[in-house]
Amino acid sequence: MLLRQLEPRTARTTAEVIKFALWPIAVMTVLNRVFIKAVNGFVTDDFKPVYNASLAFLNGRPVYTANFDSVDPHYLYPPGGTLMIAPLALIDPEKSRWCFILLNVVAILLAWYLLLRLFAYTVHSIAAPALLLAMFMSETVTNTLVFTNVNGCILLAELMFLHLLLRRRDLWAGVVLGLSVTVKPTLAPLILIAAARGQWKVFIGGVGVPVATTAIAWPLMKDADDFFTRTLPYILETRDYFNSAISGNAAYYGLPDWLTWTMRLTMAALVAISLWLLYRYYRHDELFFVTTSSGVLLTAIFLLPGLGQMYYSMMLFPLLMTVVLRNSVMRNWPAWLAVFGFMSYDKWLSDRWQSIGRNLEYLRITFGWTLLLIVIFCVLGDRYLAARRDGRLPSGIIDPPWMRYAPDSRDGTDADPELPESRTPQTPPPAPTAPPRTEPRNGTTPLEEKRISVEP
Repeated sequence: MLLRQLEPRTARTTAEVIKFALWPIAVMTVLNRVFIKAVNGFVTDDFKPVYNASLAFLNGRPVYTANFDSVDPHYLYPPGGTLMIAPLALIDPEKSRWCFILLNVVAILLAWYLLLRLFAYTVHSIAAPALLLAMFMSETVTNTLVFTNVNGCILLAELMFLHLLLRRRDLWAGVVLGLSVTVKPTLAPLILIAAARGQWKVFIGGVGVPVATTAIAWPLMKDADDFFTRTLPYILETRDYFNSAISGNAAYYGLPDWLTWTMRLTMAALVAISLWLLYRYYRHDELFFVTTSSGVLLTAIFLLPGLGQMYYSMMLFPLLMTVVLRNSVMRNWPAWLAVFGFMSYDKWLSDRWQSIGRNLEYLRITFGWTLLLIVIFCVLGDRYLAARRDGRLPSGIIDPPWMRYAPDSRDGTDADPELPESRTPQTPPPAPTAPPRTEPRNGTTPLEEKRISVEP
């Protein structure tokens, strides 16, 4: 019976063949990242200052005592976040670190499942092993586990927030967002998407939870006010190390302020235009609008303010997954060249060409985030200009007519119809026309004739 399972006939379709190949590779990659790389750790240790701060909090000692003149990881969580992570110090440091790694692994796996469900896939689809392998091969997941920080939990909060937002569970969406912001403000810009959709109840939890946890933690901490007088000003500064934001690399390479601000303001203008186009023409295509807008907002937050680090890119997985949608802005090679820049675990430091290798390694993240925003702006801008030329703007739809025939990767037996809102097309189906021809005419296929017939 065991040997019979290995017969070629067990793979009846191409999709099954690919799944059989990807699943063992994906599972072994996960095991390697968790039990080898993460347990081994690295010189960069994000967990140690968090554990020490938790231990100080539980013992009534000052928490915000970091020496900001060093380049070692510092403890930067606000008082409410300190209250939430304090249980880490109830056990010894080594076991606590292992538990925190396990917590992040579970959070990432749950986020992987929620991301599949968001786009109407199941764990039996070909997308499941492909997505799992891509996530755990990336720099962002690998270094989140190796450095042992909280980003895996933040990713889970993002996926939970998007699910709840799309299902109009506004209060719960706000609570999830508020808990995330209490520990780390990475997802705070997503509250603008709730505002754009008129889901104002999200603000109750999104703002109320951080305020409530801070109020609870304040009297329990010996130096809570030091977070606002000492730590917060440091967070808002632009540092010239471990910083892939425009301002961070500009400081490292000594660029003049006028050039730095020109780049930042130019990119901010591109982001504003992209968000306006998404709001004006795509907000009724709920899945596309929420996932694409969140990606644009978060990429902008990584690139434009004072601090952006490569493993923040984990929060862009929902944007990257939009490639399965027929109107996705990710269906072009420059977008995936950008993704390689900020997701690849490859190192570009070179022993032979040291200067070139160092520049490639330090700048690829910044260039990747920048190129991604430029690509999204160009795709949406081109659609808008083409629709204006063709007189299609009054219809409120800027997708080109041929896009209704474009392939959607979820069309097939692997897609799960349980989530109807994720399959709502932006463009209506074409009006009935003459029956399709069974024979090609003038060297064109019937499908090409249909496409030609709807071209303006």
